[in-house]
Amino acid sequence: MILLHTPSPKEVAAYLALFRQALPQFTFVTLAEQPAPTQLRYVITWGPPPQLFDGLTALEGVFALGAGVDKLLAREDLSPNVPIYRLLDGGMAAQMLEYVRYGVLSYQRHMDVYRRQQAAGVWKMLPPRQPQDVRVGVLGLGEIGLAVARGLHADGYRVQGWSRTPRQLADLPSYHGREGLLSLLAGSDVLACVLPSTPETIGLLDEEALARLPAGAMLINAGRGDLLDEQALLAALDSGQLRCAQLDVFASEPLPADSRLWQHPAVTVTPHIAAITLRQQAVAQIAANLTRLQQGLPAMGKVVRQRGY
Repeated sequence: MILLHTPSPKEVAAYLALFRQALPQFTFVTLAEQPAPTQLRYVITWGPPPQLFDGLTALEGVFALGAGVDKLLAREDLSPNVPIYRLLDGGMAAQMLEYVRYGVLSYQRHMDVYRRQQAAGVWKMLPPRQPQDVRVGVLGLGEIGLAVARGLHADGYRVQGWSRTPRQLADLPSYHGREGLLSLLAGSDVLACVLPSTPETIGLLDEEALARLPAGAMLINAGRGDLLDEQALLAALDSGQLRCAQLDVFASEPLPADSRLWQHPAVTVTPHIAAITLRQQAVAQIAANLTRLQQGLPAMGKVVRQRGY
């Protein structure tokens, strides 16, 4: 028996229909059906309520309806012995590339400057730039980050990447570790962050890191909000060290109404929509994993708890 839960009843109903169609040999239930806790072998969820995992003595695995698993890893009611599986894509890589591409193109074509000129009633043309004139650093070279980096490289931008551990990529220069991060920052006109939240990445983009970016650079954060020191970002924008920022994730979500980020003329705020899980792709991936587990095979996307992803 498999429990399916998200905070939205409408979404639960949609997922339930897809899973039952994809895996008719499994029994899928919801919290509304009040299933016996000892009969649940798997949980498929996003945003589970408190104490959901208490009493699930037969639990063999938890499937996240997303790529980020930091909140699941922090659950005190979920045994560290229970495997967690995350989505490796679920249709998110293409969306993330679109989101970052929009920001990079806006920076290249000075659209952020023109928006501020419009508000001030200023008519002023700026010199054109080509993609090859813009250096883009991508933080995070997992499946989604690589798709972003390679997509921007194909667009003609000068792309380099950074990851926690070394990556050997034939088509892209890449860095790793603290020293590598500092080198990447210094050579990034646009910094695009798609990192997960882990003990190593929390607070990564602090005052020192932002100061390493070239004067007039842009920050795009579509990874996790706790990677970024928001006060340090505001200070860098106010001083002109950074030209603009495009932010999709925040330390506190929804973004508090009194946050200066809402009204800052150099900031674009979006409500955590850079890469939304697409139901059919997510169901196909999780269904394939459940089938593999039933056959005694390892499932894809198993989280290494020590790494945080």
